[in-house]
Parts: sequence; C-alpha cells; structure tokens
Amino acid sequence: MRKYEVMYIIRPEVEQEAVQAITEKFQAIIGNGGEIIKHDVIGKRRLAYEINKIRDGIYVLVNFNGTNEVVAELDRVMKITDEVIRCLITRDVA
Repeated sequence: MRKYEVMYIIRPEVEQEAVQAITEKFQAIIGNGGEIIKHDVIGKRRLAYEINKIRDGIYVLVNFNGTNEVVAELDRVMKITDEVIRCLITRDVA
C-alpha cells in the first residue's frame, strides 16, 4: 500500500450533519482496502478563485494508505457527489 493525501472542498451551504455524513462515506470507501492515518476537517475558508459563483468552501484533508483500486473508487465517488466542489488526490512521496 502507498501513502496518499486527498483534499476536497464541500459546498458552504451544506449542513454540519451532511458534512459529517459525506466524510463518513469517504472514510468508509478508504477503509475498504486502506487505512486512514489522519483526517482533518479544516473548516470553512475562502476559495482562491470562484468556482461556479461559489466563493467559500469547507475544506477536508485526509492522509491514508491504500491501493490503486481504493484511490480509483474514491476519485469516482467524489466526482459524482454533488456536494463536493473540487477534489485532489496525490501520492505522498515523503
């Protein structure tokens, strides 16, 4: 298994309970063949640039160990989740 880091941004108008449900859904995907090292909900921040007329977002950062299949499934689910504005999965080389 390799180390990965994923950061995703959730729409700012999403309720706190929905944010919790979204993060638990992604944690379950990672847990199905990987392990979470660190999970941090950074909170609501201003975006560097507008995305579809949205100026703020709820940032979430997750460090995990996983296989290529876990990363592919996580990327697929994040892209079809309407509450997620942007996501980026990178391999941690350090």
